[in-house]
Amino acid sequence: MYIRKNGMKSALALTLAAALGLMAGCSGNSNSAGQNSTGADNAAATSSAAADTKTDTKGSNSFKLWLGWTATVNNDSSIQQYWKTEEPGIDVKLEATQGDAATALNLKLNTGGFDDAAIFQRSQVVDDAMKRSNLIMPLEQYFDMPEQYPGLAAIPKVYLDQMKDADGHIWSIPSYFDIDPADPWPGWSSNAWFIRTDILEKTGMTEADLTTLAGVESYLEKAAQLKDESGKALLPLGILTDKNDEYTVLSAFGVTIASAGGVTPVRKDGDNFIFMYDDPGFKAAYKWMNSLYQKKLIDPEALTDKGERYVEKNKSGRYAMNIGSFWNFNQSVWEVLDGPTGPGWYYKPIPFPKVDGVAQLGTTQVINPYPGDDTYISKKTKNLDAILKFYDYTLSPKPEQGMVVNEGPAGKYWDWVDQPYGKWTFIDPEYKELRNSGDAAKKAQLTPELYMTSTYSNKWYAWWTSENVHAGGAKTGEFSKQIGQMGATRVAENYDMVKAKAGGVWEKYAPELDTVYKEYRAKLLMANSDDKFEKVWSDFTSALEKRGHWSELKQEWNELYQALGK
Repeated sequence: MYIRKNGMKSALALTLAAALGLMAGCSGNSNSAGQNSTGADNAAATSSAAADTKTDTKGSNSFKLWLGWTATVNNDSSIQQYWKTEEPGIDVKLEATQGDAATALNLKLNTGGFDDAAIFQRSQVVDDAMKRSNLIMPLEQYFDMPEQYPGLAAIPKVYLDQMKDADGHIWSIPSYFDIDPADPWPGWSSNAWFIRTDILEKTGMTEADLTTLAGVESYLEKAAQLKDESGKALLPLGILTDKNDEYTVLSAFGVTIASAGGVTPVRKDGDNFIFMYDDPGFKAAYKWMNSLYQKKLIDPEALTDKGERYVEKNKSGRYAMNIGSFWNFNQSVWEVLDGPTGPGWYYKPIPFPKVDGVAQLGTTQVINPYPGDDTYISKKTKNLDAILKFYDYTLSPKPEQGMVVNEGPAGKYWDWVDQPYGKWTFIDPEYKELRNSGDAAKKAQLTPELYMTSTYSNKWYAWWTSENVHAGGAKTGEFSKQIGQMGATRVAENYDMVKAKAGGVWEKYAPELDTVYKEYRAKLLMANSDDKFEKVWSDFTSALEKRGHWSELKQEWNELYQALGK
């Protein structure tokens, strides 16, 4: 399985995000314009590179692709052989990064650069370094050649507009984006409130009783009177604070906890922006969690447990309820089951309970349909046409193209079970065995898993419709779909993408701000009286200012947001 977590339709939100993309493209790239040496030198180099690529796109049918991450490489894999001998007729040789990607990039660029092409997850740091090196070529002309490169021409213009610098140049081939930005795939939504249906039945309650906080508390109180299979009293509620699962509680109280790469989560309220720590729901959520802690309804080890211990408790059925991401408590508790043979089979996400005074859930996941990866092409490559033809193939705007790039075309190693865009299964026994072996070297014999050179689509997502080794395997995709429709996910807005500036206060104080939060999270949760809670809250807000420079951070955020708009 390959997973990229990004995550409801919103034409208005998309329009704003698209506007941001255009503004961010101009703003961010204009900052790096001229960094090669002087503005005149940069312009001359750009013109020269553009002229070169117009007149010499031919070469061999082979090229080297440098991966900006660590990977097990086997350049004789089945899928690479298919690319070479059948479609698109290109021999792609891979080179993986060893160690830290940023260090490897600097070393590569300072020693002459890469041979042909390099793909990295989208990053402003990488983009700036590539353009500053003066070793890459501009590519905008190739996105407007539908007869020669129809796949490249099919890239939604809103994505390309975002990437243009002040001179109209585009310096990379974007990939891993949604082919329909107006109706994006919601991603792997995982943050929710989960109950055990077997425990719910034993309490004599139903899911309809859990629509309010009072109903949830009643369930936890009744569950606390029950015992698990080993005879121990059940732990009513599990929350893994080591992975910030308490944030999912905040969402029920209207607090936005997600961004799209921005420095901090922000909720828009009319013309105002409300930051997480300032949201009235933040204090209210902690007040509620503290009341549960005082009543012994939260696992007393919630603040000290690490991931492995938390997963073990879930596997052994210690909890009646969990709040947080199912990746943390871990989806394997149901994926390895063929039926109700273990506690994991009974897990189920329920709608967020209603909280008095809260009209809208806080966002737990921001759907960002924009490209997640960029491929840069060296000015010295002799294999430009091979690179462009390969990406023209990978970026063909078909819902299944990501699967085709990853596993080959339908009918070769996999095929539809019933009809296109329905369920599918691996049809080659040997391929299936090696693919599901869990051994990186064996998988590398088959496929380099270059899905990130392609696209994805809300019309069909392979890993929600795949054949599963166990019946429980289907639950993960089903849960994710259900959670994505609960009202806590939305398409990215421009304010979700405000990033720190080099040398600014966010870069300087964000680590201390996080330290303050984690320190007072424990104190707020464990306060032994209402008076103590209020005292801790007062100390927390004071520490946000004195140690975390909270007002300065918000001021810089507003300045960065305004600058983004300009």
